[in-house]
Amino acid sequence: MTASRLNLQRVSPKVYQAMIALHAAAAENLDPTLAGLIMIRASQLNHCAFCVDMHTHDARQAGETEQRIYLLSAWEEAGTAFTEREQAALALTESITELIGRGHVPDEVYARAAAVFSETELAQVISMATVINAWNRIGVTTRKRPPLRR
Repeated sequence: MTASRLNLQRVSPKVYQAMIALHAAAAENLDPTLAGLIMIRASQLNHCAFCVDMHTHDARQAGETEQRIYLLSAWEEAGTAFTEREQAALALTESITELIGRGHVPDEVYARAAAVFSETELAQVISMATVINAWNRIGVTTRKRPPLRR
């Protein structure tokens, strides 16, 4: 396994600070539990070990259950473990994350989210999914590794 590459925070502090500001704006007025699920799921799909570790740790600290964290990778098959709003946000997050393979966000996925979120809430969900995808790409590209917790 190759070691971490560059440290974006050190090498490009203006970009790093802009990402922090963008993340804070995306999180504004977004339910923290929902934001956590969005960040974990996109990070799983993007294979960003650092972000999966960080956001699952943060979710646990915020009171998220182990069961829901474990079920997140199979949320569509998890029955009522996730609310309709959470399921709509997760479906939208997956579509945003997988744009390269799909080429678009399907109308039915967008409509499902639009049906359960206000326009402002939907903007925040889209923004959070977009921001975590950017963080994931930074983490994967620079091979940022999670700290080992034993």
